[in-house]
Amino acid sequence: MLKHRILSAMVLIPIVLAVSYAGGPYFAIMVAMAALRAGYEFYHIMRNRNYEPSYVVGMSAIALLLLNAYCPRWQVWQWGLAAAVMLPMVWQILKGNWKDFLPSWALTLAGALYVGGLFAHMIALRNLPQGLGWLLLTFAVTWACDTAAYFAGRFWGKRGFFTHISPHKTQEGAIAGFLAGIVVAVVAGHWMGLLAWQSLLLGILLVLGATFGDLAESLVKRQVGVKDSSSLIPGHGGMLDRVDSLLFTGVIMYYFVLWVVRRG
Repeated sequence: MLKHRILSAMVLIPIVLAVSYAGGPYFAIMVAMAALRAGYEFYHIMRNRNYEPSYVVGMSAIALLLLNAYCPRWQVWQWGLAAAVMLPMVWQILKGNWKDFLPSWALTLAGALYVGGLFAHMIALRNLPQGLGWLLLTFAVTWACDTAAYFAGRFWGKRGFFTHISPHKTQEGAIAGFLAGIVVAVVAGHWMGLLAWQSLLLGILLVLGATFGDLAESLVKRQVGVKDSSSLIPGHGGMLDRVDSLLFTGVIMYYFVLWVVRRG
């Protein structure tokens, strides 16, 4: 398990970094591939509880949200979101699925907003001035937090941390992840030209985002009775398992840059 986890990271991280450096359509395509796979996994595990969200409508809505982030001047979200609300209703009516209509319709929208709505911020972040730097800082803090929490919890963890949501989380792991994320944020933030208090604040926000992003996805899986969203990535589970923290930290970084850095 640990060996597979390390090998997968050694393969995937250089690819992600190289495509992030390239930016533009290459990065947008990579994000779209990851988001569509994560969205597929979300809808698939919902069917573990016999719900019937629409793959086609949900994943189309995810694609539209990502397209809107890449080309905001097109204002795709205005008609795309309206279509995402209406089309699942039409689909359930045509299928005659009236008994489970409400949860199936709601889950189609929820999956699109959860995966597509949050992941779209990664594209918007990369397109900002100094976007590559902000994106890499997001990756660095998120991965440092996740990695430190995993290894500290694995080797030294004794006391549970939100075990009713994720039984393997430990307080020792959470503390290690918090400290690692803060240190990386302070160091990398200085490199990006942030003031000391800005780096510290950003580190705290990103660590909280990474932690609760992971816990939120764990709660989703617990609701439908699955351990992993899929077995796509050896040692990591599915794509949704791999990007759950980034879904939150990408949003936090984007608005931190807009509201704190650019106004500061």
